Amino acid sequence: MHARNRHRFGYDFDKLLAHEPELVKHIKMKIGDQRTIDFSDPTAVKVLNSALLKSEYGLRFWDIPEQFLCPPVPGRADYIHALYDLLAEDNLAEKVSGLDIGTGANLIYPIIGYKEYGWKFTASEINPISVKCAKAIAQLNNLPVKVLLQKNTEHFFQNIVKSNQSFHFSMCNPPFHTSAEEAQQGTNRKWKNLNIQPSDKLNFGGQAQELWCRGGEKTFITAMIKESKMFSEQVFWFTSLVSSKDTLPFLKTTLKQVGAKRSKVVNMQQGNKASRFVAWSFY
Repeated sequence: MHARNRHRFGYDFDKLLAHEPELVKHIKMKIGDQRTIDFSDPTAVKVLNSALLKSEYGLRFWDIPEQFLCPPVPGRADYIHALYDLLAEDNLAEKVSGLDIGTGANLIYPIIGYKEYGWKFTASEINPISVKCAKAIAQLNNLPVKVLLQKNTEHFFQNIVKSNQSFHFSMCNPPFHTSAEEAQQGTNRKWKNLNIQPSDKLNFGGQAQELWCRGGEKTFITAMIKESKMFSEQVFWFTSLVSSKDTLPFLKTTLKQVGAKRSKVVNMQQGNKASRFVAWSFY
């Protein structure tokens, strides 16, 4: 993990239990008398997230409805830290204003961005329930986050970025899959990696629009790149997670077509999992 990631040394269960006593119901022992949780249990994963956010980031309240995406906190933190490094290269890492596209009910990126670096956020979401939940998390934890409903699912920046606004960056965790079936197959792979019999449950949750869209991430990010051209003077760095490295060549071609002056792929690593985000700028 990133050198500044608070989670790079694993979970301190004594500290977690002190902030979230309910976690004790979900702790299991593995070989070597080490404590863990059942990562195939969506309730256990959500309680662990709550414990992490309370113990490491000082939240007083965090909760999401059942079957909404429950993001693994350590990996999400890596995206934030890598973004800081990207901004620092242009001396833009201070007094930062960011845009989180598709923040979800969990509001994870604005939480970590503010708690780690004091960043302010505007966060957009197409699901009214997610907007309501994210607003509650922001208000109850005094987070400087404005949560907005994107009423047009075909747009990313339109209706959200006002004519007098500017942002240091935008970020996005796009729906990676092309269908509900493909999303379930991805979950089954997670179960297999955990040496657990596959189930029809999505252990990390997720509404349909959080997990898949027609054309998958390739179509989604391509549309985002094309729309970003209209806001080239209002956002310094546009970024998005990219699940499949096979998508990158097509995205790079699209970036050339829209006239991006700079683009780069930032690689990240969490244990055995490799991840990445693509960044582009018209400056």
